[in-house]
Amino acid sequence: MEVHTLLLSRLQFSLTIMFHYIFPPLTIGLGALLVIMESTYMVTKDPRYRAMAKFWTKIFAVSFAMGVASGIVMEFQFGTNWATYSRYVGDVFGSALAAEGIFAFFLESGFLAVLVFGWDRVSDRMHWFSTLMVALGAVFSAIWIVVANSWQQTPAGFHIVGEGIRARAEITDFWTMVFNPSTVHRLLHVLIGAYILGGFFVMSVSAFYVLKKRHLDLARKTFVLGLIVATIFSFAALVSGHFQAVTVSDTQPAKLAAFEGHFHTGTGGSPMTLWGIVDEEEEAVKYSLAIPGLLSWLVSGDASKPITGLDAFSEADRPPVSVPFYTYHLMIALGMYFIFLCLLAWFFYWRRTLFATRWLLWVFVFSVVGPFLANQGGWVAAEVGRQPWIVHKLLRTSDALSKVVRAEQVLASIVLFAVIYIFLFLVWITVLNRKIKAGPGDELSEVEPDSEKWSWIDAAAVRAAPGETSMTGATAEPAERKGS
Repeated sequence: MEVHTLLLSRLQFSLTIMFHYIFPPLTIGLGALLVIMESTYMVTKDPRYRAMAKFWTKIFAVSFAMGVASGIVMEFQFGTNWATYSRYVGDVFGSALAAEGIFAFFLESGFLAVLVFGWDRVSDRMHWFSTLMVALGAVFSAIWIVVANSWQQTPAGFHIVGEGIRARAEITDFWTMVFNPSTVHRLLHVLIGAYILGGFFVMSVSAFYVLKKRHLDLARKTFVLGLIVATIFSFAALVSGHFQAVTVSDTQPAKLAAFEGHFHTGTGGSPMTLWGIVDEEEEAVKYSLAIPGLLSWLVSGDASKPITGLDAFSEADRPPVSVPFYTYHLMIALGMYFIFLCLLAWFFYWRRTLFATRWLLWVFVFSVVGPFLANQGGWVAAEVGRQPWIVHKLLRTSDALSKVVRAEQVLASIVLFAVIYIFLFLVWITVLNRKIKAGPGDELSEVEPDSEKWSWIDAAAVRAAPGETSMTGATAEPAERKGS
């Protein structure tokens, strides 16, 4: 029964946190884009940037509210299902969560109302400042959550007080705890993933508008903005991921071995497995496609140096391999797809045919699913790859469970959470769909019909074809008129 309780408790936490994690990266990414939109408006005074920001603020607000509602549940689980864990890490988590409340939650909640409702009630400078504070609040929230989670991966700046079930970690050096060996690389990777999602989300909606010939000027402009952000951070993710993998090889070598399906240490250079089918019983990756020596070269700079395999660890200390392997490789594959798709879009952009290439626009409409999957896959790989430790080499997951919770109680809560989260997800999708279908109608009424000037991004890769309606509702002139 204890094994069932442990498994169900882990499933419950994974359900709640994976649902919650749909929203934080989206709000972090959109928050940054809102700052860019409003900053451009402040510099250029072009009303179209203001209209753009007002519309995307509505999308941001809906997702932000869902993130707050879904995030509260996780904290209660620490006390109900993971009491031993809560006692053990309470001092560490308490300081990190308190910092999140002070530096993130209060900052976001204090300025959110101004961001959403203050467009015509405060000055442009005050509204821009409020947008910046909300975006920074979302980043600060990520910082402190990643700090707390990274401490579980690479504990530092603490000592253990008490023994047995009463043992707990107590901070001895706050800043060493904050800047533990994995914090910086993990934080950068999390934020980069959020900005990729924000860029692709904006491009998805904008591509949909172009395909439906609605709000064309605004959609084209916003698409290019999203493309710039997505391109920069897709390449950044490649660099960040490399340095994070090097850190994992030093601090959690068993996790890296699980990521790569690297069962045996060997004597020569270790290959990088691009894909394959994991067989944990035979300790092999079947039908694998691998590049000899590449893993050794990427990690150590020496293609002949062996990388530690899972055989260097006792069976009790080895993480499961299948889940980290597949989710890790899914994240990498999606990252390479993002780079390829962005470069393809720039190719058509410079040929001035991007917005006339309908098949590519449809690809962007549906490609928004990719960043969601990549963000989820990265976290699943990191957390499952840490097993069997809930705090690396200090507290096992099996020892962190509450002593009084029963399997049937956890199962009942899983069913209840599943029903509630399905309902919330449908509500979010419904509201989002309505706002996207409605489009930026009210916002565009403030834009002068004869305003043709765009400042720092080319107005469109192509002009609207004859008969297409522009952002202001005017019909495009035929032909030979060249773009700005």
